[in-house]
Amino acid sequence: MNLQRTQIAYTMRTVEYGTSESQVGDLYVPRAPRPPVVCLLHGGFWRMPYNRNELEPVARDLAARGFAVWNLEYRRLGEPGGGWPETFQDVSTGIDHLATLVADGTELDLDRVTVVGHSAGGHLALWSGARNSRQGVPRRPARVHPAAVAGLAAIVDLERNFALSAGNSAVGELLQGSPEKQPERYAAASPIALLPLGARQLIVHGAADEALPVEMARDYVRAARVAGDSVQYCELARAGHMDFLDPSSEAHATLCRWLCWLCEPADAPAHP
Repeated sequence: MNLQRTQIAYTMRTVEYGTSESQVGDLYVPRAPRPPVVCLLHGGFWRMPYNRNELEPVARDLAARGFAVWNLEYRRLGEPGGGWPETFQDVSTGIDHLATLVADGTELDLDRVTVVGHSAGGHLALWSGARNSRQGVPRRPARVHPAAVAGLAAIVDLERNFALSAGNSAVGELLQGSPEKQPERYAAASPIALLPLGARQLIVHGAADEALPVEMARDYVRAARVAGDSVQYCELARAGHMDFLDPSSEAHATLCRWLCWLCEPADAPAHP
């Protein structure tokens, strides 16, 4: 992978992974043999009308750098099937659909899949890293196991976000109640409650984030490391909550640097 902006040719097509209108994803495939895959999950506090178009510039930039990109949509609050547990099931099913794409002839390296999410999508990305029975969401055994996950200005602690009423009380709407009323759901859905995730992680947060306090990211990283997870943490002094959507930002450059060394083939020379 190249850290610099490149002009690698790629194709894009929209693919259905279910019958709902929102069970789709945009698949970007560069002209490269068995490229590593970045699965993108957008934010918006799990609500309509926010959608995967937010991450389209990021998807195009990553595809031009040589990554296959699966910009995934999922059912959100405000549409039929949005919320618990369907939103979570959509993320699992959507990631697993990469195996179907490979079986159908799309050339992807499923040993090098990274799930990257912004804000509420960062919550879902971290949640997807703990693909085991503790998650409490009914589903089939995972077909695709992400090698790593990245939370960009991510919601890492659902209980604390509920207490803050972040996103106009979005967490309570997502899980249909408070931590006291729905303790099993909070335990099954909150990244900090699922530690250790068992996947390598990148957490990037801006000190100038106006939507989610940076202190929660710091606390999550400390807890993850104590639990035994491998976590790289980058705190950006001037970055706000939405900087991660801009491919020309330092926030995006931080992600690209991490992706490039992480997704090198196993037999490549060690990163300096």
